[in-house]
Amino acid sequence: MKSDSVFVLENAAWPALLLDGSGVVRQANRAAKELFGPALEENSTQFAALWAEDNASKSEAYLAQITQATPAEATLKFRVKGGESKTFKAGLCSTQRDQQRQFLFQLFPEPVAAETPKAESAGLLQKQKLDMALQLTRTVALDFNNALTSILGHTSLVLSRTDSSFAWRDSLMEVEKAAEKAAEIAHDLASFSRQERDTTQLVASNFNELIRRTVTAYQTPANAHIEWKLHLEGKLFSVLFDEAKMQQALTKILDNAVQAVGKDARITLLTRNREHAEPVADGTVTIPAGRYVMADISDNGGGIPANVLPRIFEPFFTTKNGQRGLGLAWAYGIITNAGGSIAVSSEPLRGTSVRIYLPALKKMVEDKVFSDEALRGTETILLVDDEDLMLKLGQTVLRSFGYRVIAANSGVKALELFTKRDRTIDLVLTDLVMPGMSGRELVEKLREIAPTLRIIGTSGYTRQAVGEDENYLQKPFTSHDLLRKVRQVLNEPAV
Repeated sequence: MKSDSVFVLENAAWPALLLDGSGVVRQANRAAKELFGPALEENSTQFAALWAEDNASKSEAYLAQITQATPAEATLKFRVKGGESKTFKAGLCSTQRDQQRQFLFQLFPEPVAAETPKAESAGLLQKQKLDMALQLTRTVALDFNNALTSILGHTSLVLSRTDSSFAWRDSLMEVEKAAEKAAEIAHDLASFSRQERDTTQLVASNFNELIRRTVTAYQTPANAHIEWKLHLEGKLFSVLFDEAKMQQALTKILDNAVQAVGKDARITLLTRNREHAEPVADGTVTIPAGRYVMADISDNGGGIPANVLPRIFEPFFTTKNGQRGLGLAWAYGIITNAGGSIAVSSEPLRGTSVRIYLPALKKMVEDKVFSDEALRGTETILLVDDEDLMLKLGQTVLRSFGYRVIAANSGVKALELFTKRDRTIDLVLTDLVMPGMSGRELVEKLREIAPTLRIIGTSGYTRQAVGEDENYLQKPFTSHDLLRKVRQVLNEPAV
């Protein structure tokens, strides 16, 4: 069996095969090799060698059929290790690579209806479709980017050699614009195809804060017709997740809600703690036993037709002109890769409800709401950031609410100021990504000098824990976000 690259489904729990147009198995994952045994250990395994004789047609006829029109799913029989014939649901998609047609097969044992709950079966099918789309999209994005690089390179070269009077210059500029637009699409495809389970070290987070920050981005003049209602649990279980990715998922869901509502628009977001002693069904989704934070995003839009609802998480499926159909599939991948589940219910003309279930810790985060007066303070804050714009913002906001602010534009400068005035500084607010001495290095040195010092880390990148106290403020943030986090940390008892 030939293999010229790492198979993207190498670690999938189910067997997967990649065939070329002549019926040669070019790649197979570990599960497939385990299933078929020696038949896949040869250098050029023919698909016919795996095909069971009791199929309705010969392997050659089936390959000829899918070459003309690729079915998305079929029930097929294969000859597995030991010579036994087994029946599988075969998920199938095709792509064009190096001017050659290729077919990706993913094999799933035919389920026994009495043993497989409807919700579990539907969830498995959705996962299968997503993994197939990721494989296809990786290949398409790679080839698409290579072609676009050539188009943009040659077009920009020709434009650089022509003057403004050249008769076809405007047309060439339109070609360049179109290629740049296509590059944006390729970027979306590549980003979508890189979905994978989070392996970075995560910290306990407040999902309510993420919801508030995401909703704030939608409260613009263009959305002035929308009434936003937030009903957030006061003491919410903490959750482990990648904030940047989870905000992407919320954004994709809210994009659909905003597009669905009309003039008298209302979008409601609520959070609740949930503890399940046994698996619970929510529509076609089964939520395993455990502790969860549940977030419900509901709108009063036109709803989703019953025949469309089962397909909303399918990659590239869309009913909207000009859309790429990646939004909800993207959200589905992020949430399930974080160990969560997502369920949707909808009725035409009565709106849609999207429910997210995220595995939670027993630890609770108290969700305090501060009045403007309660946000005021007189403490001294050391503000550290290498961006002058951020220093100016912090000084303006914090001083207007009564705080004394000392500013430093580097970690070295901040350490010097703190060493001189450590007993008068109540809180350090530092960017975590700075040239020279990073914010993380600064935090470590400050902890050595003053172990109980209150510190808030901030960054525009993915979340990073700040020592053991995990106080963090994600950029971009509003003035209220800043004041709220500062007051919250200052109100905590010193350790």
